[in-house]
Amino acid sequence: MRAIEINTKTDSHGRLKLNYPIHKRDQNVRVIILLDDNTEDEEKLWLNALSSNPVFDFLKEPEEDIYSINDGEPI
Repeated sequence: MRAIEINTKTDSHGRLKLNYPIHKRDQNVRVIILLDDNTEDEEKLWLNALSSNPVFDFLKEPEEDIYSINDGEPI
């Protein structure tokens, strides 16, 4: 399980305020956010973010392509 952490502020009375409407007024609520771990989805998100990040565009230049299929040894 994974928990969601939300950065927020307290008001002048020390009360926690979340900027998320739930359409409940003057009622007590209990908020617990737990998510199932799904590392496969997280890995896909990281790989997509890295592959589309312009910071790594220099790796697409021909000068950076220094290895071929014949380099190295098979595992």
